[in-house]
Amino acid sequence: MDEEKDQSKVSRRRFLEASTAMLVAAAGMQVAQGQEKSGATPNHPGVNESQPLPINRALDDQNPSSVWAPETDSGGQPPFKYPFSFAHKRIEEGGWTRQVTVRDLPISKKMAGVQMRLIRGGIRELHWHVGSEWAFMISGTARITAVDQQGRAFVEDVSAGDLWLFPGGIPHSIQGVGEDGATFLLVFDDGNFNEFQTFLLTDWLTHTPKEVLAKNFDVPASTFDKVPKKELFIFERPLPRPLEEEKRDASAGTGMVPNTFAFFTGKMQPTKVSKGGEVKIVDRKNFPATNIAAAIVTLKPGGLRELHWHPNEDEWQYYVNGKGRMTVFTAGGHARTMDFEEGDVGYIDRSAPHYIENTGDSDLVFLEVFPTAHYEDISLAEWLAHTPSRLVDQHIATGEDFLRQIAKKETVITPE
Repeated sequence: MDEEKDQSKVSRRRFLEASTAMLVAAAGMQVAQGQEKSGATPNHPGVNESQPLPINRALDDQNPSSVWAPETDSGGQPPFKYPFSFAHKRIEEGGWTRQVTVRDLPISKKMAGVQMRLIRGGIRELHWHVGSEWAFMISGTARITAVDQQGRAFVEDVSAGDLWLFPGGIPHSIQGVGEDGATFLLVFDDGNFNEFQTFLLTDWLTHTPKEVLAKNFDVPASTFDKVPKKELFIFERPLPRPLEEEKRDASAGTGMVPNTFAFFTGKMQPTKVSKGGEVKIVDRKNFPATNIAAAIVTLKPGGLRELHWHPNEDEWQYYVNGKGRMTVFTAGGHARTMDFEEGDVGYIDRSAPHYIENTGDSDLVFLEVFPTAHYEDISLAEWLAHTPSRLVDQHIATGEDFLRQIAKKETVITPE
């Protein structure tokens, strides 16, 4: 009898424990549902923080620094981010392209960017433009060609991670030759650039009288009967001949350009390596043909591209892999933090201080591109390290011991 009573007590206790757990879970669900409806989160439960209206949860999750800005943000700093995903994609038989210009991102006054995908055999037709074209290969392999002002030829194959630079006015072409074609980024030193309004070979010839073409080349006018009536732009054709054969053919009589328009970053040692990541700087010092400087930055999880600014030019960014956040400070006490991930474009005005932090669990890879031949930056740490410590301490009250311990050479990426 006593044993039955004990078992009854145990069963009743377990029932009460289970009921309590169910009530707690239900209450938690109600809280969560209430937060979901109001837009509140566990970290921001205040009534003054609630959002009692429908919200775009996907965009909010991608942009936490805009939804819940750090307390250090201040003022009306305009957006300095634009995702390529928002850009109109023009699809042709040989691939597709889309662009981000000053018309999309008003702060991007001096530079514009284009994403392009060419299928195997896809050709971006022979063309040129006023501004210089700097390019970064994202994936695959491309055959690129150009001819300079003295008729000297350039033909090369570039693959993932490689760069090229075509100065303004230099005619060129791009063709996907990898097994999966080629995907790449183009950056132009003109914020108002328009990829859909370039000087195209077919467009030019079809708008020139055939008798003029015949006189120009001393051939019958019928030679040009099959010139396309509209631009080809991006189209598909058979693969090119072997690289060395095309180099010999193109360079006959004039030779190759003295300074190659391609740069193979895989053959380059990093400019700076630390526990937090690495950076490769490519400018006229190691790429003589370029008039656009760049840095390829890799930040490990938790790594920081240290507080710094660029005194000589604006900075255009492209995020290749990973997730991060950046705060930009501007004169007048304005500061704003925004979040970035693959395919996003960022832009910082000349001399505006900023940092980039890896907030993800994988490497963050991004490009810094500048409309100038020479890369320059100044770090906060380097500035403070080479200013008299008493003077600095009188400003920020950190103590001179801290200031004397700052590295005398620029760290670039932390941790060191």
